Amino acid sequence: MKTIIKSIYDNYRNFTGAGKVADYIAPLANVSADKYAISVCTIEGEKYNIGDYKEKFSIQSISKVLTLAMLAPLTGEELWECVGKEPSGSPFNSLVQLEYEKGIPRNPFINAGALVITDKLLQKVPDLNNRLLEFARSLAGSNDIDFNKEIADNEYRTGERNKALAHLMKSFGNFNGKVSHVFRTYCNHCSMEMNTEQLAQAFLFLANKGINPLNGEQIVGYRDSKRINALMLTCGLYDESGDFAYRVGMPGKSGVGGGIVAVIPGKLSIAVWSPELNKYGNSCRGIATLADFTTELGISIF
Repeated sequence: MKTIIKSIYDNYRNFTGAGKVADYIAPLANVSADKYAISVCTIEGEKYNIGDYKEKFSIQSISKVLTLAMLAPLTGEELWECVGKEPSGSPFNSLVQLEYEKGIPRNPFINAGALVITDKLLQKVPDLNNRLLEFARSLAGSNDIDFNKEIADNEYRTGERNKALAHLMKSFGNFNGKVSHVFRTYCNHCSMEMNTEQLAQAFLFLANKGINPLNGEQIVGYRDSKRINALMLTCGLYDESGDFAYRVGMPGKSGVGGGIVAVIPGKLSIAVWSPELNKYGNSCRGIATLADFTTELGISIF
């Protein structure tokens, strides 16, 4: 595996210019397009890292999987009364679809769905910001994980559309908390910074039937682990989720910080970071890397 990962890395090391670094969140615009890292963690404890894998970046929407994993065991089937399980087919911050569907977001990984998840978590988890950091640190086996205040503040100041999504859901009775408080918490978790090694390790529980292989803790039950993986496969890369499943063949989740993390149940998790994004908001080099990874190793889920 190490030889294949190095070969893929060398092949894409100079693969820049195909996309654009996110600039609608001002601090992200300053990240160099040249940054590139790959990390793989297996459930047997093996690790493979190459490139800028020690450098932390804002995981953005990847954090939505962590909040869903925190909430799912606390709510059971009740969760799916306030958020759906289907791909959206619309932009991740669409107001039109939310209006048409009476305030019920299509899935937990579009912005409206993630806001509902955060709203529900705040009702059940005291001191959610600290608990979320503790959760991520425990999964990653590292205490060197934190929020980026500059990024969180910038997202909060400029996130009028996201606030509008929350207010619209509140008008339909599908949002309970104070919008400003819930949205501030949402911005915090999107600003979380990790490196690829931490990220790959943190998602390994989804490759291990919901069990954290670092300590044997059951993070979510097998049923919830299976469902979260299914949602990542069908909804994890916004409007490119179908193409990602077609080309890569892994459940995955992307973020506009340029990260993508994906899992193969029973085997491994892999995180890639490359900041240049395509028109869907996904890492250009990250997708190409993951497509070659599953092809060269012959170990997709299909």
